[in-house]
Amino acid sequence: MNVIVQEEEGLFHLQSSGMSYLIQIVDGYPVHVYWGGRLQHRAAINHLLVHTWQGMGLDRLPQEYPQYGSGDFRNPAYQIELEDGTRITELKYDSYRLVKGKPVLSGLPAVYTEHEAEAETLELLLKDDYSGLQVVLRYSIFRDHNVIVRSTRLVNKGQQTLRLRRALSASIDMYGQEQLEMVYLSGAWGRESNIQRRTLPQGETRIDSKRGMSSHQFNPFAALVTPETTERVGDAYGFSLVYSGGFEAVAEVDSFGSTRLGIGVNSFDFAWQLNAGEEFQTPEAVMVYSEEGLGEMSRTYHRLYRSRLCRGKYRDQERPILVNNWEATYFDFNADKLVAIAEEGARLGIELFVLDDGWFGKRDADNSSLGDWYEDRRKLPEGLADVAKRIQGAGLQFGLWFEPEMISPDSELYRKHPDWCLHVPGRRRSEARWQLVLDYTRPEVRDYIYDSLAAIFSTVPISYVKWDMNRALTEIGSAALPPERQAETAHRYVLGLYELLERITANFPEILFESCSSGGGRFDPGMLYYMPQTWTSDNTDAVERLKIQYGTSLVYPVSSIGAHVSAVPNHQVGRITPLEFRGSVAMSGNFGYELDLTAFTEEEKDIVQRQVANYKEIRSLVQQGNLYRLKSPFEENESAWMFVSEDQMEALVYAFQVMAIPNGPQRILRLDGLKPELEYEVKSDIDEESSIYGGDQLMQLGLALRYEAKDYQSRCFRLRVRT
Repeated sequence: MNVIVQEEEGLFHLQSSGMSYLIQIVDGYPVHVYWGGRLQHRAAINHLLVHTWQGMGLDRLPQEYPQYGSGDFRNPAYQIELEDGTRITELKYDSYRLVKGKPVLSGLPAVYTEHEAEAETLELLLKDDYSGLQVVLRYSIFRDHNVIVRSTRLVNKGQQTLRLRRALSASIDMYGQEQLEMVYLSGAWGRESNIQRRTLPQGETRIDSKRGMSSHQFNPFAALVTPETTERVGDAYGFSLVYSGGFEAVAEVDSFGSTRLGIGVNSFDFAWQLNAGEEFQTPEAVMVYSEEGLGEMSRTYHRLYRSRLCRGKYRDQERPILVNNWEATYFDFNADKLVAIAEEGARLGIELFVLDDGWFGKRDADNSSLGDWYEDRRKLPEGLADVAKRIQGAGLQFGLWFEPEMISPDSELYRKHPDWCLHVPGRRRSEARWQLVLDYTRPEVRDYIYDSLAAIFSTVPISYVKWDMNRALTEIGSAALPPERQAETAHRYVLGLYELLERITANFPEILFESCSSGGGRFDPGMLYYMPQTWTSDNTDAVERLKIQYGTSLVYPVSSIGAHVSAVPNHQVGRITPLEFRGSVAMSGNFGYELDLTAFTEEEKDIVQRQVANYKEIRSLVQQGNLYRLKSPFEENESAWMFVSEDQMEALVYAFQVMAIPNGPQRILRLDGLKPELEYEVKSDIDEESSIYGGDQLMQLGLALRYEAKDYQSRCFRLRVRT
């Protein structure tokens, strides 16, 4: 049983294989009692709890979905404006419902179950009799994962119109803890997913996006940890929002040391009109508990998102090794040049060729043609289908780049439909990269994009699509919405995007979709529901990628992380690194190349051929194995991580040294995730002979690392259980 109910005591005990979450109804309010390691349920548990909260004011009560205006002065989880302008509501517990499995969320991406026995869902119904507002708090707990998934549905059961001003997915009050710290991912274009960790002071610590997308600046994820928590030990409480638009995650420490964390759609510039009988569904928050540090928290997210968030044909398949022509040619190419790169790739063992930007409309630079989704016959006289068939004839699959959410003012589509972009009448339209954002709140706009893409997908043999989005939302308004609903535009945009993605991926299930937003500007669980991998960053420099990929792995599985070898000097930072070093970093994700293979020397081609052959051997382990982070690039001159098979019979270790150190200390790398009682045959990339070590030795004593006296060095070790 996943949910135990003591109805008379108002106690709800949610259990997974290694975790418990307790809620108690106190004076009509759902109170957060406990979240942590699994507790054995005992009938007398109520006596330990109920007296703790009796007689306490709301400002001291650790609530599950707090309100404002009735004595709790901390951040509320929701706020409603009534027709008379007042904002006071008071939700009280009414009833509960248990559901086997996990219900779907209408119109929103969500984690799922394939069998009812995998999870159980508790729904708590709260009511405000004065306004007619009803709120359903939904908790789905997974049997075999230390995961609780929370979402909220707000329903107007009254006669007057209500206006939502805040509607978070989840809120939790962590009390009785020592000082907590917050871990999150921040950055910018080209340096995404930097791991930040800070002690929470009294007051608010906020991360958010007001950009209409989850953003390069902050990822929709936060974790609360204790000061002693590391990769391997200590408590970690993760919060990940399955949403691709503007979000907020706010930790507030009160004067008594309790920490309230709320996460959901950004309440800044948000409102939603609820007429009588209407409802609003929040995105869901995926909450993970680990008592084995940040590493186990990450692996829990990886296993869940890899198998119960990603969907479709490619969820469990090995992903193809690709070559993308973008940094090889940019906009300057013709059919013969593309085919030449593909033919060279085929000789080296590469499996997929991707034609990036510049193939459509009159796209000779990034200042025109977005929205005109038909091939440019000047560059491709015989059309896309001819190029695709020639590349297929060389032995590679064919992929194509799109940016379907954008429109160029210099385009046939804009000249025909200038009102189809997000805009406010009478105000200037802010361009970024010479482009505007299509108004995806409008079904006719989504229909046009669907028809344009479907026409290509139906006539060109495409195996892969890179779906890009290269700017944030500005002038967030819609010509199709009335004045009282203009503040709904940003969220309706995301809902429209999800509707379109559902239609496209359902009707073209043979295509592998990869999301992109100038790299990692929209690397979030919402997009992974439709597209099982994401282009992690436009920055392909291997040194920078150590941090970017390490940080991204805090939440997201390696199978979702696109990683390519590019040319040197690197086009983003100008750094020159060895091809072997670049390859080792890129092989720690979904591997590919982003350069002109025809310009390589024979020696470089030999290295690429070996890299491709090697990755085909290790691909399933990298993409489906369990990741253990061993050395952090944010803390040291070295980085290291390893991949371990589910049965712990095989492992792969990568270690990296950025700058050479003269007369440096002996380096020891302690491994993780192995079976201590087994013996492993260890083969390094520089030694002819293998060595035999016990799993306990490798984890406790470690491996000795030796690097050449050069900058930018990598080492690789293959481990297999001795039979």
